Amino acid sequence: MKPNTILAALMLLSGSTQVWAAPAPVSEAANNPSPGSVEQRIAQLERMMKTRNLLQIELQQQLNLLQDEVSQVRGVTEEQSYKLEKVLQRQRELYQEIENRVSKVYEQSTTAPVIVSPVDATQALSNDLSENEAYDRAVALIMQDKRYDAAIPEFQSFLTTFPNSVYIPNAHYWLGQLLSIKNDDANALVHFKKVVEQFPESNKRPDAMLKLGALYEKQQQLDLAKQMLNTLISEYPSTTAAKLATERLAKI
Repeated sequence: MKPNTILAALMLLSGSTQVWAAPAPVSEAANNPSPGSVEQRIAQLERMMKTRNLLQIELQQQLNLLQDEVSQVRGVTEEQSYKLEKVLQRQRELYQEIENRVSKVYEQSTTAPVIVSPVDATQALSNDLSENEAYDRAVALIMQDKRYDAAIPEFQSFLTTFPNSVYIPNAHYWLGQLLSIKNDDANALVHFKKVVEQFPESNKRPDAMLKLGALYEKQQQLDLAKQMLNTLISEYPSTTAAKLATERLAKI
């Protein structure tokens, strides 16, 4: 082989060796991963997943705790609502019982009515009682002592002494009830009307409306009676007063 041919061959082999030696850094990169390598990113994702799982567990625990608290509050609310309904039911029964007793007493005492002595009236007006004490004493004259005539000046005194009391509508109702039984229909109407017209939030309003309807019927003012009873049924459909109003309307 000629010298020029041998030299060319050696140069070709030398260039080929340089070409095949170039990929060497790829092998080094595989052995020494860079900061953004797949392994590091996988490790970072695993840490994020672990943190998220811990947060989910904590949130679930808090949610369970809140659900328990809501259940407890709901249970207490339902229990209190049930107790309140029982109290209201018992109150309605007591009012009905009182009305029946008072009616019977006055029917039996038409020949010998009970008269309030001057001492009773003076005592009712002069005693220095608190608002609750004055109201409780007036109610006790009906509930316990059955001194119905004596209760009238007690309630009248209460209205004068405590004009801003929360018991004002109740006092008007009781006066209307007592005066109605005494056949003092004109004054009974005044007190029942005050309950209906001036105290729309009072729990005695439906009962007062029922009494007004009965008094209007008694006075042969049938249109007013029907109007009042229908209004009662419309505004307080689930009350005992509304049921009694329905029964009364059927008879008019």
